[in-house]
Amino acid sequence: MAQGVLPFKYETGKKASGMTALGGLPVYLDLAHKIGISKSIHTHLKVRAGGQGWTDNQMVMALVLLHLAGGDCVDDIKVLEADDGFCEVLKKVEMHGLRRKERTRTVPSPSSVFRYLAQFHDEKQVEERQAGKAFIPEANAHLRGFVGINKDLAGFLHRQQACATATLDMDATLVATHKAEALFCYKGYKSYQPLNTWWAEKEMVLHTEFRDGNVPAGYEPLRVLKEALACLPEGIKKVRLRSDTAGYQHDLVRYCETAADSRFGKIEFAIGCDVTPPFRQAVAEVEASEWKPLYKVVPGVKRATGVEWAEVCFVPNAIGHSKSGPGYRYLAKREVVAEQRSFPGMEQQLRLPFATVEGKGIRYKVHGIVTHMDWNGEALIDWHHQRCGKSEQAHAVMKEDLAGGTLPSGDFGVNAAWWWIMILALNLNAMMKQLALGKRFQPRRMKAIRFFLIHLPGRVVYRSRCLIIRLTKNHPSLELLVGARRRIAMLQPLPYG
Repeated sequence: MAQGVLPFKYETGKKASGMTALGGLPVYLDLAHKIGISKSIHTHLKVRAGGQGWTDNQMVMALVLLHLAGGDCVDDIKVLEADDGFCEVLKKVEMHGLRRKERTRTVPSPSSVFRYLAQFHDEKQVEERQAGKAFIPEANAHLRGFVGINKDLAGFLHRQQACATATLDMDATLVATHKAEALFCYKGYKSYQPLNTWWAEKEMVLHTEFRDGNVPAGYEPLRVLKEALACLPEGIKKVRLRSDTAGYQHDLVRYCETAADSRFGKIEFAIGCDVTPPFRQAVAEVEASEWKPLYKVVPGVKRATGVEWAEVCFVPNAIGHSKSGPGYRYLAKREVVAEQRSFPGMEQQLRLPFATVEGKGIRYKVHGIVTHMDWNGEALIDWHHQRCGKSEQAHAVMKEDLAGGTLPSGDFGVNAAWWWIMILALNLNAMMKQLALGKRFQPRRMKAIRFFLIHLPGRVVYRSRCLIIRLTKNHPSLELLVGARRRIAMLQPLPYG
């Protein structure tokens, strides 16, 4: 019987063929080896210390590769194992420099993965939750190990491309879920809400904290900032911080202003501020002559945006009680709100989802920024807007391009470990683009990376005691693969002790 309408059909091979649909994925093994990820995992993760079976490195790297290949859930690891050619390469990579019998299986089974991830969950911590109160379960020793691994990745990237300044963007993202154990977020649906710290110069996630959906983004940001600062490699002299209104916490801005950090001193910042009634009143009192237009430069042309900005004389009540307290600079942006038509009977139901200010019969949409930087206001606002680009785009990559949006369990610790492994995959791919693939691929998302690099059909063969991944004749990605491997080989490794 015909399988379909057109004249072709599918059959399974009678024996292992050595074919692979992931001809470019082994290049990530090259980069991981150069970074020394296996040594880092061995140092920081002790889940499988002294035990038999799958090692921490084998478990974590299998899941990192699963994220990169496009898998959405733990069960998708079966597809990775079914790729005979890639598994053959993975076996040889694991046995490189070792003399022992090869494993029958190359990647762990889904049940093995779930048992491994369960070690990151602490039920006693979860039981301490109180109804109606924000609570972050304390990470156990296993979960804290991911911080050290990611710190090593940041150190390796900094070693290749050293810089003196680190611009950190703190931002939370909502991960919607149907898990019964999940809690409702402020938008009214069940979710988790990780708080991420993005290192703008390196285009990587420096630190992340997995949280329940009911934990607001503005909950304990100073503690998270301190943890992120501890992840910065040696050689960083200056730190700048950007955040939305979730970071508008007076203990945080005071810490940055008063140079309380023993390593970096004063931390320059630009943070969105709440448009409270007192701030709205201060904006309304700004003279019309003090408002200046904001411009945007698009391919060589400076264009007006229709937005204006001005300095605002404003001292919040929370810091106004002390004459010796730090002083901050407040900026406001305003934009004319288009006239909203109302239908009969709905005049009182129209509510705008943003703060507004009335001025001479005109309604304006208003945003505020607090800072202590002495930059020109327009330049500072433009710099603050850049936070809304790369760091928020990274959230889309986490949840859509990688498997951060499909959490595997109802257990908090299991999901936190899955999220951390996704972050490692995200950063490994960022390093691949910056260090091995060149400027052409730096702005590309995973869809393009998989098309040009990862999902390449090939055949794995042995010849002259060498393992060869053979692509089709004249494949345009061959030069890309060879060039990437050569660049990786020239990278400077970290000096592990």
